Amino acid sequence: MGSESKVKASLLQATRKGWYLLCLGLIAACLLAYPSHIPELMSKAASHCSHLGPLPTSEFHTHLSTLGETLTTLNASAYIAEPGASALYYANVSSSHWYLSERPLLLIVDSSAWVMVLTPKFEGTRARLLSIPSDVEWVEWAEDEVPYKQLPDIEGTVFVDGSIRHFIVDRLRMVFPKATVTAAPTEIRQLWERKSEGELELLKCANEATLLAIRHTCKHMHIGICESEARQLVACALTDVGLKDGGCLTLFGENAALPHGSGTDHRLGPDDFALFDCTASLHGYWSNVTRTLALPASTILDTHLQIWNFVHSAQNIAFQTAHAGVVTKRVDEAPRLFLGLAGYAKYFTHRLGHGHTFSDEPGVYIEGKVGVRLKDCFYIEQNGSAVYLTSGVGGPASSPWKP
Repeated sequence: MGSESKVKASLLQATRKGWYLLCLGLIAACLLAYPSHIPELMSKAASHCSHLGPLPTSEFHTHLSTLGETLTTLNASAYIAEPGASALYYANVSSSHWYLSERPLLLIVDSSAWVMVLTPKFEGTRARLLSIPSDVEWVEWAEDEVPYKQLPDIEGTVFVDGSIRHFIVDRLRMVFPKATVTAAPTEIRQLWERKSEGELELLKCANEATLLAIRHTCKHMHIGICESEARQLVACALTDVGLKDGGCLTLFGENAALPHGSGTDHRLGPDDFALFDCTASLHGYWSNVTRTLALPASTILDTHLQIWNFVHSAQNIAFQTAHAGVVTKRVDEAPRLFLGLAGYAKYFTHRLGHGHTFSDEPGVYIEGKVGVRLKDCFYIEQNGSAVYLTSGVGGPASSPWKP
């Protein structure tokens, strides 16, 4: 073996050793965080979503076909997206599969539903490892080339995904002056707002498993635990139930009055609520669940318990208001009116929810004192009624001690 080959072999061995040690470190962190949890959690919750795989190829073909038909109807020539929610829906390419950088990787679908992927040339091999369930025309660009000039000439109307970055849109317009590059209209955005049974099953299981992880975490907490410790507990639990990219906004006591957190690492006091706002993914479909909870040893103030109960009632009022045909803002107005009558209107600073499945997350945020938020996502089924994505494991919390 020559000296160059020996160097390459040594580097490869060192890289592998580094990754091995990193993996061991992550596993050790979870074991140290809660060593007693594994047999229980693995036996009960770890297999909760094991019966579900990614969406079948046929479903992606349907998505692409419908997109092509819609482009034809709108007299548009193509649709362009970066890795993300839309690219996942059409071609199974999410930002988890391909992280965005200054080097664009673009999904292009024309009106015949033909798929083209523009990729950096030196990343071509990795790009071809993406599990795109369709025939693909690969277009590569070298480091000394303008990426967009490698594409076939584009004319007519080109729709770009709403989340695509501005510098890409600017360069597309510069390179293709005969094309009208514009944001995808409502007709395109609505294509993925109606979920199939397969998609709903993934969304349900992701949310159910997330809630199971929160419930399990609370059993391994104690008065005096830090937010950072609890955050690590729940992150490990999300991994153990089979979800990916999981994490939780973890806030104790008055920190929960800031809806999206603070920079401190508060220790849980006996009169503190613990708020977990969690998300994780299952085959690219994300959960979003929040619980404001108390431990068995907690001594929550009566006024804070009253706030929790008001928020709980507000969540149910929103859920009962939601049905097919109702204007979305009415679903926000109903719990807002209720909390206003209870004297907490000015503390309901966050909107009720967001997302096409709609998150039902009323909250009361009194800065310097207390914050309470409860969140379960729901969808409207065929009969017109709302269904919680967490209903398979009991749905919303029934008390701070039963999340």
